Amino acid sequence: MSIAVCPGSFDPVTMGHLDIIKRASVLFQEVIVLVVINPKKNASFTVQERCDMINKATDFLPNVRVDSYDGLLVDYVRRAGASAIVKGLRALSDFEYEFQMALTNKKLLPYAETVFLTTSAENMYLSSSLVKQVAGFGGDITDFVPSCVLETITGRLLKEKKRTGETEES
Repeated sequence: MSIAVCPGSFDPVTMGHLDIIKRASVLFQEVIVLVVINPKKNASFTVQERCDMINKATDFLPNVRVDSYDGLLVDYVRRAGASAIVKGLRALSDFEYEFQMALTNKKLLPYAETVFLTTSAENMYLSSSLVKQVAGFGGDITDFVPSCVLETITGRLLKEKKRTGETEES
């Protein structure tokens, strides 16, 4: 059985993420969307909230499951019995970092291949950071995130912006 792990912070999940996950689900028998915990990032959503949003957004994909992990990616890949790591690429700048990570992962786990999927043209500009910024200012993110999680995302990010704004004015 071919199993792929699709790791990311998914803070929050976007249409770009969903596009990569859907396309990976066609290529592999099972896709594990892995919410990785990066202590260097200040997340807007808890790990459980991110997992719940991805579960809702991928509910229609029977061969996709969601998990989280706070260790070395290759350790998770090994334990899951996966043979591939799927990464989405938007631009050349993504490639430089992801290529370095792929080589490191290959050194640590030689049998695991990193598969790069280029984003669809309509999602090339899209990132979780952009979604957070637009939503934080009350902008419309309808086209940026799966509709099933739109309210969750906008509700949280608007609250965050108001709370931050109140703190700054004090």
